[in-house]
Amino acid sequence: MTSEIDVKKLVRMLGEQARTAYCQLADASPEQKNAALLAAAQEIRAQSKQIIAANNTDMSAAENAGLASALLDRLKLKPESVEAMAKNLEDIASFPDPVGKLLAEWERPNGLRIQRVSVPLGVIGIIYESRPNVTADAGGLCLKSGNAVILRGGSDSLSSSQAIIECLHTGLKSAGLPVDAIQLVPTRDRQAVGEMLTMTGIIDVIVPRGGKSLTERILKESRIPTIQHLDGNCHTYIHKSADAQMAKEVLLNAKMRRTGICGATESLLIDFDAVDKFLPELIETLITAGCEVRGDEIVQKFDSRITPASEEDWATEYLDATLSIKTVKDVSEAIEHINRYGSHHTDAIIAEDVAAAAVFLNRVDSAIVLHNASTQFADGGEFGMGGEIGISTGRLHARGPVGIEQLTTYKYLLHGSGQTRPV
Repeated sequence: MTSEIDVKKLVRMLGEQARTAYCQLADASPEQKNAALLAAAQEIRAQSKQIIAANNTDMSAAENAGLASALLDRLKLKPESVEAMAKNLEDIASFPDPVGKLLAEWERPNGLRIQRVSVPLGVIGIIYESRPNVTADAGGLCLKSGNAVILRGGSDSLSSSQAIIECLHTGLKSAGLPVDAIQLVPTRDRQAVGEMLTMTGIIDVIVPRGGKSLTERILKESRIPTIQHLDGNCHTYIHKSADAQMAKEVLLNAKMRRTGICGATESLLIDFDAVDKFLPELIETLITAGCEVRGDEIVQKFDSRITPASEEDWATEYLDATLSIKTVKDVSEAIEHINRYGSHHTDAIIAEDVAAAAVFLNRVDSAIVLHNASTQFADGGEFGMGGEIGISTGRLHARGPVGIEQLTTYKYLLHGSGQTRPV
């Protein structure tokens, strides 16, 4: 019981500090915020060896604990990963400031002038698993958008995240900004998550970034509005008009570039009229690359190495080198399948038929829909947004990559000359 009380006090203290820091950030200039970001990037490069050493500690513990391969892949930091974190902070600094933008302005017949202006969301709680790079990306994005943030990273990445947080704090100090603007929950105790979800009036928005179980828990327990980041059961659909070479190259990248990320393709849909033309080479390419293939009855006939796909497979995010394949009669059936089994994350069509592609793009109910490109482009950095906090699969406030623009809301400023409202 003492431990539980201590965790509650700790998280509440972080919240109060974040609230105070948020009020101070309101007076921060774009130049100050950018200076903090650039100094943090420089410090991350300077501390690269220390960050890698901390990550090695996390990796050893995770391997000994039997962490799944997909999570180990997300946890691992390499020198190029550290450089990418620094570069992302520099990219974020280069963007126009999203706060204080005049979004709309009009005047009423009584002379009252109304302005809609962008403002930060406030204090953001971000709960994520494994990926320590999220610590830098989320901290940088929240700072740029004027938000204070409380980061609750995965227990398996605590050492890595602490090393990164120290670099971010160095940047904040050098720019004269409060270090409490970016805080890391310094405990592995799961009670910390539960406490964050109850902190109405202190935390304004919760952003979950992790597996399905984490997201479902947060959606069930949170008393605070959330920006949803559900699982990535992503599809690639090969239309009968597709270019065969393009289809092979895009599918291989979409599935095998990195199997453990939320934008990896988990199911392939292919027109029945195209299976003889495309499927043998596609299957051989996938299996040669080390991918397990599961398929419906038609697909199984093409190769004895294909195992039967079940109803459960169509709704599964593997996060591994496994792909399910289903034949469909046309684009309408492909869309119906995706909207039924997908997670509204990212789905792609490979087609030369522009009309079929247009139907797919319009009717697939996902945050990101692509034509003739890999689903692994589901990434804020690839969108030119300077990184992301996650991919929102919800509909309210933000959808798709959540970057600095999506971390703002707005308020109305009214300018008068003594107007009063008639009785």
